[in-house]
Amino acid sequence: MPTTKTLREGSTRKRAAILSAARELFLTDGFDRTSVDAVAARAEVSKRTVYDYFGDKRTLLQAVVDAVGQSLISTIRHTLDDTLTDLTDAAGLEDALVTFSMRIATDMLGSAEYATLQRLVRAESRHLPERGYNSMADTPDEALAERFAAFAEAGLLDAPDPRLAADQFIALTFGVALDRLGSANAAEDSRVRPLVVEGVRTFLRAYRTM
Repeated sequence: MPTTKTLREGSTRKRAAILSAARELFLTDGFDRTSVDAVAARAEVSKRTVYDYFGDKRTLLQAVVDAVGQSLISTIRHTLDDTLTDLTDAAGLEDALVTFSMRIATDMLGSAEYATLQRLVRAESRHLPERGYNSMADTPDEALAERFAAFAEAGLLDAPDPRLAADQFIALTFGVALDRLGSANAAEDSRVRPLVVEGVRTFLRAYRTM
């Protein structure tokens, strides 16, 4: 008889197979033309299994969007750890923030995962829980705020409200690029970098400790 662990791993594999199949079909055929039968066939599971895991097609779409969002959140956290950890003096802060921002503007905003999320949310918004559904919610902003709180504790930033600082940083860098260029994807537009650099400098003029 299979052990509990084996069953759990099998369930995880089936869930991943269903999500992968649904993602491919939603992108190529659209929500309305994608049937649960087609998802089950591509995932090599029964139709009953799809319903057992996700209940209905709308819930499956939301699960696909959420899974892509979680993948992007992992990218952001990894980038934070790579670029904004172990800073001990203010001299390297500007370079670190520019490096972080440019990594996000290429590794995340230029990724297939991000393009997938944008396509699904735009094309299938009426099938999601709310218009402009955001599977990442405030998680990226909160993660950056935690890092700014650590910088404030270390005396590198004067940020009594780290979340406000994170919001303003995002607005000054990615927000300006989006407003000016319609995109903050540095992999596709070389004009993003100068805007990001100036945004970082403007942020530091307001928040760097004297």
